[in-house]
Amino acid sequence: MARGGKKEAVVAARLREARTATGLSQRELGVRAGLDPSVASPRINQYERGKHTPDTSTLAKLGQVLDVPVAYFFAGEDDLANLITTFHRLSQTRKRRLMTLLRRPQS
Repeated sequence: MARGGKKEAVVAARLREARTATGLSQRELGVRAGLDPSVASPRINQYERGKHTPDTSTLAKLGQVLDVPVAYFFAGEDDLANLITTFHRLSQTRKRRLMTLLRRPQS
């Protein structure tokens, strides 16, 4: 997976990883994110190959479909990407609990 490097390569790798984890085709992801069906598959393919990088608004739409936040697409380390996704999927109550624990002074 992405180990840092160019932003475009990280975004491309994260997008492909999230899409394949959901089992969606490139076309289906694009259509669900609001792209015209006639260009959905080629556009997602270009994003995943790093030929083009989606703007933040498009990344937000793709993230909604894939249930990942925009920050996930820019995480250069796999552990960070997993942490971002895990936190994103927690309930608000669990997020608050976790943040309370993290704010405690370390002993």
